[in-house]
Amino acid sequence: MILYQLQCSNGHEFEAWFHNSMTFDEQVARGDVVCPYCSDASVSKAIMAPNISPSRSKKSPPMGNKEAEVRAQEVAEKILDAVNSLRDHVTDNFEDVGTEFADEARKIHYGEADERGIYGEATDDEALARIRFNPGRILRQRRSSRIRWA
Repeated sequence: MILYQLQCSNGHEFEAWFHNSMTFDEQVARGDVVCPYCSDASVSKAIMAPNISPSRSKKSPPMGNKEAEVRAQEVAEKILDAVNSLRDHVTDNFEDVGTEFADEARKIHYGEADERGIYGEATDDEALARIRFNPGRILRQRRSSRIRWA
């Protein structure tokens, strides 16, 4: 596993773990790596400080703890499973209102439509307007600049 410091084209910096550098390159090429702040798929490695080892004359601790790496992988997989379960629950139990999401959410909020669970698509501007009046859960649709709300 390797930890990269990443940056999107909007200047947001974040970290992400990858199996190896080839995995990173493949996922970026497919558009699977997106900025967690703005969903920008134009992501590259940011400048990172080097990890400098102490001199060889000093006894250094073992490089990497295999048990910790295995545990980190297990936790990451559980998190991804939970996110996928949440996405499945929303799509199975909520109404997909598509691109009318922002309008329908406002109608529900102001009592102009029946209260119910909905999800759909919103532009970045619509999403920011919704966050201002009622923070909610965001489900990012893979490889899309549109945001799926639940």
